[in-house]
Amino acid sequence: MTNQVRNILTPQTMPFESFDNGEAAWQQLLRIYERNCNFIRAHFLDYTAQKLPQNQAIRAFYPLIRIRLTHHHDIDSRLSYGFVESPGIHETTVTRPDLFKHYLIEQMDLLIKNHQVKIEIGESKTPIPLHFCFYDNAMIDEERNAVFTDAVGANMLNHFDVPNLSQMDDAIVNGTYKLASDRVMPLAPFTAPRIDYSLHRLQHYTGTQPEHFQHYILFTNYQFYVEEFSHYAREQINDPNSGYNELVLPGNIRVEAGLTAEDIKKTTAGVKQPQMPAYHLKRPDGSGITLVNIGVGPSNAKTITDHISVLRPTAWIMVGHCAGLRSSQRLGDYVLAHAYMREDHVLDDDLPLFVPIPALAEIQVALEQAVEEISGLKDYELKRIMRTGTVASIDNRNWELRYQEGPVQRLSQSRAIALDMESATIAANGFRFRVPYGTLLCVSDKPLHGELKLPGMATEFYRVQVAQHLQIGIRSLEILRRTPKEHIHSRKLRSFIEAAFK
Repeated sequence: MTNQVRNILTPQTMPFESFDNGEAAWQQLLRIYERNCNFIRAHFLDYTAQKLPQNQAIRAFYPLIRIRLTHHHDIDSRLSYGFVESPGIHETTVTRPDLFKHYLIEQMDLLIKNHQVKIEIGESKTPIPLHFCFYDNAMIDEERNAVFTDAVGANMLNHFDVPNLSQMDDAIVNGTYKLASDRVMPLAPFTAPRIDYSLHRLQHYTGTQPEHFQHYILFTNYQFYVEEFSHYAREQINDPNSGYNELVLPGNIRVEAGLTAEDIKKTTAGVKQPQMPAYHLKRPDGSGITLVNIGVGPSNAKTITDHISVLRPTAWIMVGHCAGLRSSQRLGDYVLAHAYMREDHVLDDDLPLFVPIPALAEIQVALEQAVEEISGLKDYELKRIMRTGTVASIDNRNWELRYQEGPVQRLSQSRAIALDMESATIAANGFRFRVPYGTLLCVSDKPLHGELKLPGMATEFYRVQVAQHLQIGIRSLEILRRTPKEHIHSRKLRSFIEAAFK
């Protein structure tokens, strides 16, 4: 098809319409998105059947939300989202309205309420890539899936739009966004192509589809917590009064009430484990808990938070193991991070080291309350098992082998009380993506004081504390669930010029 003029076929343009409520605006987003994806899928099937003319290109566009403001408004100063900073045109492309229904309606209703204007819904100028129309493997049968795989080649590029990395950067959340000549400002932290990219990556890394993720996320780096979480989850779904109705395991395996551990073991036999498996203890409204075993290292921590962030969770918390840096600490003591020393380096290009990562009071209070409730200790007595202070995260798991010339002096100067490989990364990405974050760690070794992480080093106190640790993480998220979301989303996460959507 070299030098051959392409005939670009698109569905009939749907003109912009104005809406004064989020539900009706969402319905229009859904209509546009489903019609346009169906248009692309139908013509792709023609392509696989060799029924598409050689010079025929197929294109359809993401839906778009727009708000126009002509003057400044006085906004409740307590708000951390739901309003725009200045007059002008603000807009964002949208994908998967079905998946983001409640989020989109909430955000649009807040704009309508806070600015007393209507929302405009129409089609953007951003094409939907073919690959992102197939967001559910069940949408294409096995035979055609093989054809799809074989068809991804140079010839297909002449017919369909494919993912374009230039549309998938993090300029908005990184604060490096450059306004185009039309001066249109971003309405949301992510564009539709960026969201689609992460939705596909989540399935790859966690072994579960994005729709299973809940609003509250627990990250861990220890398999024991996965086992404890699975046991706790089974108890909850067997309790009709718990509010939890389902557990979803890697491989999208659904565990419903009544199944025994042996039943589940048989069901999951042979299921290939993904790199960072996710386990979802679900509630009907999505306010359950997702546990992700991120494994070891800041690279994993960045990767998974890069992608989960597009789901706009209410909060995420790290519960993992760490090296205690003080002689007064015992194996099994807890560390509540109040500050982070970043020696992980994976976010240096996106979030410079001069940017402080503050502790968020809303999360800190929930974590400390959870420790009190689970441990039975309060006030001064709580200090026997928990310290608050700086947690350092490093990118070298064997940092101890560089004891003489390594980071020990910097650790001392920073007043750090613990060191791990993931916490600062998760907190920094929470800050960057405007997702409330926190960290509660359990001391598993004290390398500066001769207690290395070796077989047989665990004490009975340590074993008891580890068993409690996951319960504390779960309890803290359940405390947050009882808190209005607008109270959790701290104003500390806002920059000078901020997108309206949280």
